[in-house]
Amino acid sequence: MTGAAYPSRWPAEDGGPRRHAVPLSGRGPRFDPDAVEVRSRPALGATMVVLRDPGEAYLLSHTAGPDAVARVERFDAVTLEPRAESVDLPGGPAWPGGIAVHGDGALHVVFGNHAHRLDPHLRVEASVELPRRAPYNSFVTLPDGHLVTKDFGGRLPGADPGEHAPPPTELCVLDPRTLAIVDRCRLPEPSVARLSADGTSVYVVGTTTVWRADWDGARLRPDPDFAPRYLTRPGQTWGWDAVLALGAAWFLDDGDGAERYDGALTGRGVSTAPLQLVRVDLATGAVTGAEIGSGTGGLVANPPVVDERRRIVVGYDSGNGRMTAFDVADDGALTPRWSRDQCHGCHPLLFPDTGELVTDDHDRDRGADQVVVLDVETGAERLRVESGSPVQSVLFPAPGFADDVYVCSFTTLTRVAGTPAV
Repeated sequence: MTGAAYPSRWPAEDGGPRRHAVPLSGRGPRFDPDAVEVRSRPALGATMVVLRDPGEAYLLSHTAGPDAVARVERFDAVTLEPRAESVDLPGGPAWPGGIAVHGDGALHVVFGNHAHRLDPHLRVEASVELPRRAPYNSFVTLPDGHLVTKDFGGRLPGADPGEHAPPPTELCVLDPRTLAIVDRCRLPEPSVARLSADGTSVYVVGTTTVWRADWDGARLRPDPDFAPRYLTRPGQTWGWDAVLALGAAWFLDDGDGAERYDGALTGRGVSTAPLQLVRVDLATGAVTGAEIGSGTGGLVANPPVVDERRRIVVGYDSGNGRMTAFDVADDGALTPRWSRDQCHGCHPLLFPDTGELVTDDHDRDRGADQVVVLDVETGAERLRVESGSPVQSVLFPAPGFADDVYVCSFTTLTRVAGTPAV
């Protein structure tokens, strides 16, 4: 069976299952504020871009509601114009799903309670309905090519908080060709965060505890010796997606309230404990944390970013508009490095060679989102441009094929590109 990774610069969300948010090849754009081009177009329900062979850029989007559908579009990598589009792909209850280019060249999509396999021309090769009538928020691809997905354990927009009692998480392992379920693995509690994986180990940030399950090629088995509890403070709420780096799982807590997104996350948090960056040691299970410094009402819906080369971790509080970077000592201890006021909400994107960190900054008063490129070492701005989106991006950026990046919001697809010297 062909392995997980297609040899492209960006075959999956966050670059791959460890969620490093780092391109797999190429260099950073080295953006020059005096020589940059911004192009955007409407893209309702846009979620993420993945890259296949040179010039093959694909956009995943979806509709809304309890019976939503997903679509995949191949678009011109420079002009953003659509070149081909899939049929409507059956979904179900809407929550952003995921797309990845498999090692055999096919495209996999998980959205709603369905999974799909498409060829590079966007013809459907397989589709399956997943077991639960709930959104399945994306998937990871294991080294042998199998997919692992799970149901979303959070509240959907408009849901009554008093009626929300999701069941414990069930992981499903899918055959990459037929999408048949080849194994299931139930954990003790729900999980809102997306899955992460390092090799054959799958990590799940539950609503109180981080869980690990190991794949042996036939069965996915929970690790009975790994169950570190991170929810320990009054007023603290559950964590989001984990980045696996520097021997630890890194994520941000106080995730409750993301369903209250109203075009921005600013001011929508409900947690009373200060939001923190959480570190879980993958060898010992030891849990430590550091506050972003934002007080009550903190909220995130996405992961931090870890610069392994510089041993810097950047976290943020979207509810209060604060970003904080930390230096990571050899023993995992965290020391604040820089902080800044910025209403960042999307997944970060890091270019380690140039130290460029791609973020967003939302102005609720103007109803405008900006793409902001920071220096990961200092927090200084290198570039700030209007994205053309009236709503805050809480989704996935991606590198382009050249000196460019793509940014998605629920309304807009944007390309920010350096322009060649004349």
